[in-house]
Amino acid sequence: MAFDVKVAPLVVLIKASYNIVMANGATSELIRWKNRFLTYIEVEKNKSLLTRRNYEHYLSVFIAVTKLQKPSDITLDDIRDFRLWLNRQTSKRGTSLKKSTQNYYLIALRSFLKYLARQDVKTLAAEKIELAKTAERQVDFLEGPDLERFLSAPLAQVRRDIVAYRDKAILELLFSTGLRVSELANLKKDNVNLQKDEFTVRGKGDKLRIVFLSPSAKLWLGEYLKRRKDMAPYLFVRNDRASKKSADQKPITSRSIQRLVEHYAKAAGITKRVTPHTLRHSYATDLLMNGADIRSVQAMLGHASIQTTQIYTHITNPKLREIFGKYHGKKRDKNDRRSS
Repeated sequence: MAFDVKVAPLVVLIKASYNIVMANGATSELIRWKNRFLTYIEVEKNKSLLTRRNYEHYLSVFIAVTKLQKPSDITLDDIRDFRLWLNRQTSKRGTSLKKSTQNYYLIALRSFLKYLARQDVKTLAAEKIELAKTAERQVDFLEGPDLERFLSAPLAQVRRDIVAYRDKAILELLFSTGLRVSELANLKKDNVNLQKDEFTVRGKGDKLRIVFLSPSAKLWLGEYLKRRKDMAPYLFVRNDRASKKSADQKPITSRSIQRLVEHYAKAAGITKRVTPHTLRHSYATDLLMNGADIRSVQAMLGHASIQTTQIYTHITNPKLREIFGKYHGKKRDKNDRRSS
């Protein structure tokens, strides 16, 4: 079933995609299967609520664009037209959707089709959907003076209130642990024992891993918690009312952490875009540049696949070149000089 690729833009469909119904008010067979699939990945596959919401969004947009009613209606032509539609969409910033972003929709769709096949539902084979080729992932990270200015920015301001100490602790913790922003936002005070230099975090796929506190992270987290008077269980709360005795403090949000990271990057005079994930990249790069093996870094980042961690290997190539120049072929070089 071919459709008009000039259908409503993505930003419009995002608002409408969660309430797709047929003209008579009933949901279609395809939507009912989509809902069963979402329950399956949450309950049986133990995926996070965030993953469920993302998959719901990707699949709902696909259904809204194609207007398909049944799993058996899905054809390769529909997939091609949907990919063309995705390719013509723009992000909130007005730029074209990245190939990697387009692939998120296709990955969700492939997972859905595999689920349908396991349920003996007639539909398109998932293997027929190929992902778009993407450019090598660019890894942005901070090091040297830029990193030091950035980490110092919260306490460089004149007024050192509890928010400044909170923000300093957040930046140090991000760089010390390589936590994802959602992992940090979900931490509670009883998750972290400052008597130890390590704690356990629950990451993607509900998997547990150990992360470690640097002396700086331990120091500034302690300084922040000393100033906390509230009874809220969260490690980081939203505002300066944390210095007063109350139990109604709400946890800081991932978006708030993103904003404060961007704010301090600008305050430190860093012109490129800096996000919490930049600090995760900085953490991994720092470990590798100082001699950590990639398998250990994989474990500390909580990557399920070593391929995900290998995005950092090209960054550490200068270090490898230095090692090569220092140690490789020295005896042969001496012999060559003697014989020349």
